Amino acid sequence: MISARNITLAYGKRVLFDDVNINFTRGNCYGVIGANGAGKSTFLKILSGEIEPNKGSIEISPGERLAVLKQNHFEFDNQTVLNTVLMGHQKMWNLMHEKDAIYADPEATEDDYMRAGEMEAEFGEMGGYTAESDAASLLSSLGVKEEYHQSFVKDIPGNLKVRVLLAQSLFGNPDILLLDEPTNGLDIETISWLENFLADYENIVLVVSHDRHFLDAVCTHVADVDRQKIKIFSGNYTFWYESSQLMARQLSDKNKKVEEKRQALLDFIARFSANASKSKQATSRKKALEKLTIEDIEPSNRRYPGIIFQPLREVGNQILHVKGLRKAIDGRLLFDKVNFDISKGDKIAFYSRDPLAVTQFFEIINGKAKADAGSFEWGTTITKAYLPLENAEFFKEAEPMMDWLRQFVPDHVTDADEPFLRGFLGKMLFSGDDISKKVNVLSGGEKVRCMLSRMMLQNPNCVVLDQPTNHLDLESIQSFNEQCVDFKGVVLLTSHDHTFMETTANRVIELTPSGVIDRLTTFDEYLEDDRVKQLREEMYGELV
Repeated sequence: MISARNITLAYGKRVLFDDVNINFTRGNCYGVIGANGAGKSTFLKILSGEIEPNKGSIEISPGERLAVLKQNHFEFDNQTVLNTVLMGHQKMWNLMHEKDAIYADPEATEDDYMRAGEMEAEFGEMGGYTAESDAASLLSSLGVKEEYHQSFVKDIPGNLKVRVLLAQSLFGNPDILLLDEPTNGLDIETISWLENFLADYENIVLVVSHDRHFLDAVCTHVADVDRQKIKIFSGNYTFWYESSQLMARQLSDKNKKVEEKRQALLDFIARFSANASKSKQATSRKKALEKLTIEDIEPSNRRYPGIIFQPLREVGNQILHVKGLRKAIDGRLLFDKVNFDISKGDKIAFYSRDPLAVTQFFEIINGKAKADAGSFEWGTTITKAYLPLENAEFFKEAEPMMDWLRQFVPDHVTDADEPFLRGFLGKMLFSGDDISKKVNVLSGGEKVRCMLSRMMLQNPNCVVLDQPTNHLDLESIQSFNEQCVDFKGVVLLTSHDHTFMETTANRVIELTPSGVIDRLTTFDEYLEDDRVKQLREEMYGELV
């Protein structure tokens, strides 16, 4: 067990935690959630001992080992990949070098050899004699090929470094595992492996993540960081979100009788408990929900932005026609022979093994880049709004937020006065003095919310979204996702957020160097389709 006792932490007048008391117990995985800046990552650093609180202490059961997913990608540059993973079990690593030093010492005494023998026994009990093969297997499971295992970390591709550090944290089955955004930089197949690994994990896991699908797959509990406190709730993220929303509606419904409200909540708990039996975390999650009482459900204090796209007109029959598009960068063929048409009602998840392929495709169809070959044509009824992957070009000037937004008012708006613009910024939770902030100093999340205000101004009937969840907190992601599901227009989307892709899209188009794979299906069905897997293998020219 790991416990926080009377934890208080403040930076000047800003109080992150005030007298926090909380226990984390074996067999549970806790999803640590909270708004941007609430202190999620900071709390993990307090638990690991990296940050000292102003008051309070962290207690760990005697003999238990804690491991942390390191965030410094350069810390182990001068170590080999395999050794970096082995160093995740520091006690085993130290023991190995200490006993080997004795054997290498020509002046070692009989007492030294006796001590080395004792170390050998302890080393074996830790799994030391299979450590290298275990570490190699872990690396391979995370997509780090054997050819890199003896390379220095500084010499491997940048996208593999996070996988090596993840393998380091997982190595040796630590008793307490702290993971901050572990899915960053992982492809869908590797994330799926990690979900299965953690779902079967029998020790304590705390994970900070903005990936709702991942949180739902691995978490038995939610640790909600809000208003300088942390509260633990049974269930995964979706259960926490839907139950807190339901409780809020119940409290505001003055016409419904108390008993009716109570029964609705009991039915809700029963439904999720039944669903939990089908999940990867079946046993522990179902037990947690079965013990849950109505009193444990609380309405959320979160504020959710109002992301609402209101088309001025319905899309016509011709939306987008794409013929023979091809693009290569620095000799790297991103996609070729891209042919398709978009129909009314399409919400398309674009996908590729190479994320740059989708970004370049979106840039091309939005007039920001040129294709090497082929053509595309938008229908005359289409009003599109584009959320690009990179938005730095929009925030170069040191202008107030209100003036920044005013420049994007479309021609059909005749009265864009201050209250009108405040309305769009207010929907994105900017209020009071916020609108006077200079846009060039905004945080990543604030810039994305400004971009969403800009998009809403356009009254689009087609939205093009390249990684829309980047920099956003879970509340903004949830609202954005729900709007795209309800939106009556066309959505073209690519995202690392599995839930966003699955719940929004009714069609999947994968861009490959040999053409497209185009299926009218959900994202999950697409990934699980054996015929698609075989076709992908053929079109990429290798196993995927």
